[in-house]
Amino acid sequence: MGTVSRSNIARHLQTNLILFCVGAVGACTVSVTQPWYLEVDYTHEAVTIKCTFSATGCPSEQPTRLWFRYGTQQPENLCLDGCKSEADKFTVREAFMENQISLTVNRVTANDSAIYICGIAFPSVPEARAKQTGGGTTLVVREIKLLSKELWSFLTALVSLLSVYVTGVGVAFILLSKSKSKPLRNKEIKEDSQKKSVRRIFQEIAQELYHKRHVETNQRSTSVAQAEVQWRGAILAHCKLRPPGSRHSPASDSQEKDNTTYENRRVLSNYERP
Repeated sequence: MGTVSRSNIARHLQTNLILFCVGAVGACTVSVTQPWYLEVDYTHEAVTIKCTFSATGCPSEQPTRLWFRYGTQQPENLCLDGCKSEADKFTVREAFMENQISLTVNRVTANDSAIYICGIAFPSVPEARAKQTGGGTTLVVREIKLLSKELWSFLTALVSLLSVYVTGVGVAFILLSKSKSKPLRNKEIKEDSQKKSVRRIFQEIAQELYHKRHVETNQRSTSVAQAEVQWRGAILAHCKLRPPGSRHSPASDSQEKDNTTYENRRVLSNYERP
């Protein structure tokens, strides 16, 4: 009997330890969700922050809702008096049947930019899981006017269409460039071949003219050299025919002079002949 009692005590302690660590089955558990970011501009007269919660294993009584704000100053506990009037800075609306509560910030200014945290608690339940807060909503109030969702959607669609249009134009331009570049390249190759053929013809003509001129120059130089040799030979032959120490009469001198003149003319005529 004593052994059974000890085992029952040990089992009871283990059960209490498990319940203490993970919670007993059917214990009150609350979870809270809220949007993490919200952005408005100064033109908004009011902005509403929604908070949704769920309660499992909790009593049927209405929970207590809490709102906190963390800004540049110290944390604030909002709406302790209820905040039921829209004339107040904050207005709280409760819809416990739908498990929703909301906080409306009236007359929005840039100073209202802060982190707003929603809290739900069942005061009659001592467990910590019966008292939970959301992750907080960061409210940003811009001092410049923001674009509306409709205008933002329109601009996004317009930018997308422009991107598609620019891409299509770029692809078409590339295809046209490739299609035009091939005939131009063939035309350039053909023109280059024609230019090369014309250049080759001119080179051949120039070489032929140079060859003819070189041949004519050589022939003329040869003719001049032959004429000079003949002229010198004739002079030497004429000088050898006269006997040394012979005396001539004026008539013979005149005849010899005429012969020499004739010989010179004949030589010169051969020299000038092409």
